[in-house]
Amino acid sequence: MINWLAALDKLTREATPAVLVTVAAVQGSGPREPGAKMVVTRDAQFDTIGGGHLEMRAWEVAREMLGDASDQLAAHRRLERFPLGPSLGQCCGGVVHLAFERVMDSSPACGRLLADRWRDRQDSWRMVSLDEPQPPVLLDAGGESLIDGMPHPPLTDLTRGCHVMQDGNGKRWLADPCRPFRPHLVLFGAGHVGAAIVRALAELPCHVTWVDERDDMFPAELPANVKVEATDIPEAVVDAVPAGSSFLVLTHSHALDQRLSEAILRRSDAGWFGLIGSKTKRMQFEHRLLERGIPAQRLADMVCPIGVPGITGKQPAVIAAAVCAQLLQVWEAEERNELQRQPTREAETEAV
Repeated sequence: MINWLAALDKLTREATPAVLVTVAAVQGSGPREPGAKMVVTRDAQFDTIGGGHLEMRAWEVAREMLGDASDQLAAHRRLERFPLGPSLGQCCGGVVHLAFERVMDSSPACGRLLADRWRDRQDSWRMVSLDEPQPPVLLDAGGESLIDGMPHPPLTDLTRGCHVMQDGNGKRWLADPCRPFRPHLVLFGAGHVGAAIVRALAELPCHVTWVDERDDMFPAELPANVKVEATDIPEAVVDAVPAGSSFLVLTHSHALDQRLSEAILRRSDAGWFGLIGSKTKRMQFEHRLLERGIPAQRLADMVCPIGVPGITGKQPAVIAAAVCAQLLQVWEAEERNELQRQPTREAETEAV
């Protein structure tokens, strides 16, 4: 799970006072995008809004709020404007608007529900009143409230990113989409290489479904972005996962590798597919899969050997580094293509 949400979930469960800092808007160039967050407590910080002088000033504001025991709005909600060049000496040169909220003034159930929805890859919205210290409202992907009895202004544009809006009474709200990472990797194989790849992906922007027949192969502690599927019929997982999922096959059995490869290649809506092995293994699989009716054009989509070119080490950690770099290249290219298909939108900053 992303660091700020994991921290928020833990801190709300423990009733630890904290401030959630969100990049509400950016004019010009900034170190992080709108929606980036960090959580600040009296003794610690989780995640980052870009580092440098801006983050230091945000840290100071958050701790000032934590030290303010009054009922004044400034102790619970703030929206601050930071010109990066003139006042902070950062070379980005833009203007960043930061929203500050005391998270312990909100319902702990909201933090838990948001974390659960993130784990289940469900889109959510946080609606945070900036002019009243009321708990945030959590909405589903369609803009419907997930917690009864919490007033909020309607969201008319569910395609926008994080922004500040005004309701009919002129009060300001932070409309904050919390969309889980889109990349989804289905990884078959819990051996040394599979475990090394899972560890390397632990803090990368993705979700992982980790599949193996051997339940005892999985570690007791799993990264927050990983779900385990211990099953005797791993081919069924191929059919069950969403369209566009990426696949990585590196099991203990060549026969199982082949069955999984066939199942993946028969899905016309599968995403990137990597198979561990040498060029010789690829040639053998191509021959066998052609005999089983997989078209040559579809076989061209099978990546084998795996990993970015030029890294030849065979240690599990080295293979993991090469494969994770390759996956990031694939996922970032997919994200760029998706953004190009969306209509462009001018930055809207009237409310801030």
